[in-house]
This record gives sequence, C-alpha cells and structure tokens, in this order.
Amino acid sequence: MASTLFFTNCHLSPFSSTAAAALRRHPIRVAPTSLRFLALHSAPSQSSRVAAVAAMGTEASAKVIDGKLVAKQIRDEITAEVSRMKEAIGVVPGLAVILVGDRKDSATYVRNKQKACEAAGINSLEAFLPEDSTEEEVLNYISGYNEDPSVHGILVQLPLPSHMNEQNILNAITIEKDVDGFHPLNIGRLAMRDREPLFVPCTPKGCIELLRRYGVSIKGTRAVVIGRSNIVGMPAALLLQREDATVSVVHSKTLNPEEIIRQADIVISAAGQPHMVRGSWIKPGAVIIDVGINPVEDPNSTRGYRLIGDVCYEEAIKVASAVTPVPGGVGPMTIAMLLQNTLNSAKRIHKFE
Repeated sequence: MASTLFFTNCHLSPFSSTAAAALRRHPIRVAPTSLRFLALHSAPSQSSRVAAVAAMGTEASAKVIDGKLVAKQIRDEITAEVSRMKEAIGVVPGLAVILVGDRKDSATYVRNKQKACEAAGINSLEAFLPEDSTEEEVLNYISGYNEDPSVHGILVQLPLPSHMNEQNILNAITIEKDVDGFHPLNIGRLAMRDREPLFVPCTPKGCIELLRRYGVSIKGTRAVVIGRSNIVGMPAALLLQREDATVSVVHSKTLNPEEIIRQADIVISAAGQPHMVRGSWIKPGAVIIDVGINPVEDPNSTRGYRLIGDVCYEEAIKVASAVTPVPGGVGPMTIAMLLQNTLNSAKRIHKFE
C-alpha cells in the first residue's frame, strides 16, 4: 500500500467534555438499552444490522470508548486485590523491567509502568543498562530475576539495540513470569484450540477488554485486524478468533484493503500509519479500536507535535457506532493489562485465589 493513500487533511477532534461526563454517569458495562447498536450478534442479517444502526441515535457520548476510564477501573480492582493478597498471605506482586539504552520513548514507558506499579501497590524493580551492553549481560539479569521469588513478572523493554538478538532474550524469560506474553510457548498456546496461555500480550488483551466492558458482542461478527506484528496484530487476530469472530488480517501486501475493512463489524488497527483508515473505509455501525500512536508535527503544541491514530477520528466518529480516541483509548489499557498479568502471575505462583 502506498503511503500517499494515507495522508490527507484530516484533523483529530478533541474528546468532548460532554462525552466524558456522560460516561462517568453510567457504569462501564453498558446496558443494551443505552448502546443497543453495539451488540453485534450473528443471528440478524447484515442488512438488518446496518438498518438497526441507522435507526439509532448518534449522540457523541455513545461513540467514545474511554480507555482512561476503563483502565482506571481495572487498576482500582487490581489495587484492591494486591492489598487483599498482602493481608492474607504477606505476598506483594513484583515486576522487574529491563531497559537497555537511552531511548526517550522507552524511558518514558518505563517511568509510566513504575508509577502505575507504585499506585497499585506492586513492587517495581528496574535495571537500566547502557546501549553498548552485551547480550550476555542482559541474559544474566533475566536469569537473576527468573530465580528471584519476589519477582513475579519480567519485562524487557523493546526495541533492543540492533546488536542484540531479541528472540534469544525474550525466550530466556521463564514462561511463568512472561507477563508481556511474548514467549513462543505462550503465543503457541494462544494459537491452539483448547489450550490456555499463561499470559496474553498486554495491548491486544486491552483491546478485547475494552470491547467486553462496553458490551460489544464479538461472537459471529466479521473482524479485521490491520497489521500483523508479533506484539499486537497477530495476537489480536488470535484473540478475536477465540471469541468466535471471523477474522481477516490486512497488511502491507494486502490488495484493496479498504474493501476488506469496509466489511468489518469490528476493526482493530495497529498499522502505525497516521490516518490510514478513512471514514469511507468503515462500515456504518462498526466498532473501531485504534491502536496507532503516531506523532505528527504541530507548531501549536508546546512539544512541537501531537499524537494521532491510524484511523481518521473526525471521519470515523460520523460512521462508526463506537471508536477509541488517540490518545486516551488503548494506551492506558496496555499498562493496566500489564499490572493485571503481574497480579495473576503472583496469584498463580503462590496458589492464591
């Protein structure tokens, strides 16, 4: 797909305060009467679903999937469970993060994870290694954390420096502490029927959790995942398939991607292409989960740039039944799912129910 297809004069609309207030007045598990058009069941015909969507109102509060709000609720739930576990058996979940090099974006992600751990009562350990560290030095840290009973989750911040073998390093993390869900055994179990991975990758897990908490029925729908990375696209497609959706994956070699996307009831976009998905590509009433976080120049911003998604939000909001904003959609869910995986790991290791 040529990049010239993806850039036009489309500006991201700000998330309205009215929408935020409305979402706070209602529980996260949206009742069918308030978001009936989000319940995409397999029984009605395609045309009847589209007609039902068209017949419903299109008020803004029903269209914004507020990841910040959902993530806060999940983190509150985790904080309560961490406290209960500490009081019951004296164990505090521990997460170890290894950062190699001085990339500013990676350092920011690690700081955010550290703050989130502290807020939830989870112990946070960080290993900061210089850019020219050897692969063996990283593996030594992983080995130490594998053996440390106070550590229940290990995360190596990606990307790694080019001289390191990412596969070797990720494979060295014991599967019982692979809270990122990237170990091949976890991915293999995710791909197989009747097998359960110990952990699911955090970003795609967060996408599915957003759909669940907003009452979106996945079973029987047509879903499209844009992007096939090991981190988001591929596991997102596997998760949707586990929820009994019929899944297509669109990638850089796909012919006529807009035609495939236009058939989808649910779209998860993780292409990393600013405003690639246009409103004309979206089926009326579809639910859009935008994973893209793309910096674009903005002289009006104090940072000199702003973040936009893969989906042209301003156009999508007029067609879709629900859409995640960028920022404030999937991003907050990723860290919430990391905390949840770490808590679940501690519970499993210590056999705490």
